[in-house]
Amino acid sequence: MSQDADKRQAERNLRIERAKILQEALPYIQQFSGSTIVIKYGGHAMESDELKRSFARDVALLDVVNMRPVIVHGGGPQIGALLERLNIPSQFIAGQRVTDPQTMEIVEMVLTGRVNKEIVKELQKAGAWAVGISGKDGRLIEAEKLVLPGPDGQPVDLGLVGRVREVNTDVIEALERAGGLIPVVAPVGGDGDGNTYNINADNFAGALAGALRAEKLILMTDVEGVLDSGGKLISTLDRATAEKFIGDGTIRGGMIPKVQCALDALGDGVRKVHIIDGRVPHALLLEIFTDKGIGTEIVEAAE
Repeated sequence: MSQDADKRQAERNLRIERAKILQEALPYIQQFSGSTIVIKYGGHAMESDELKRSFARDVALLDVVNMRPVIVHGGGPQIGALLERLNIPSQFIAGQRVTDPQTMEIVEMVLTGRVNKEIVKELQKAGAWAVGISGKDGRLIEAEKLVLPGPDGQPVDLGLVGRVREVNTDVIEALERAGGLIPVVAPVGGDGDGNTYNINADNFAGALAGALRAEKLILMTDVEGVLDSGGKLISTLDRATAEKFIGDGTIRGGMIPKVQCALDALGDGVRKVHIIDGRVPHALLLEIFTDKGIGTEIVEAAE
């Protein structure tokens, strides 16, 4: 066979493989059409220009096939960078940024004024219609002060760090009725006294997914997913096994709060939670539209 013939055959094989991928995706597109998918967007996927574009195209595709993506984003590195530039020291307790009023001003400015609008811009460049809001808009998130118990049993004051007390989904539903606008939500919320709180983005996304009765909550991270004691990726995890693995130390460190967030969301009515590696290009599509996925799927009970 000539080199030209070899090249033509290779091109045909590539087209066939692409067709197989589309065929594999079809039943998932049909199954999830009309479903709400809440995506917590964070980690390295927010810092790499290539991954930003990849993520935006993935979300635009979800929108085109009649899914209803809702994005909640983080912004810790961007907040930290600006605080450092302004010579404002950062303090963390149990992984939470201690947030005094001055720091809260920076947090809100970075999350709602910079990061949020950059995500909206990328989505619109990819052909999607998006609008940036925060948990304060339309009273989407009613927050309250988060209090952590200290080692001596006394509460630890983290300042203006909050937790979700109540979710009012009217503003999200209004955006959907307005023509399928994709909400991009910054994880800050307010209380009835006019205080603004910095809220962990995973927990914010989980609470929102539960209130929306989302089909899926997807947590984008900088790791493959949940690993077993031998370091192998666990593709599917049910509640009982997850709780067992937390108890025996198989799930440890920073993965514990992510898995607990997933279990809380399942308890609130989310059907499935996925923890995926946002460093992988098109991670969203690979997880949602392929048979094997790429991360860990967490469900209430084994099927």
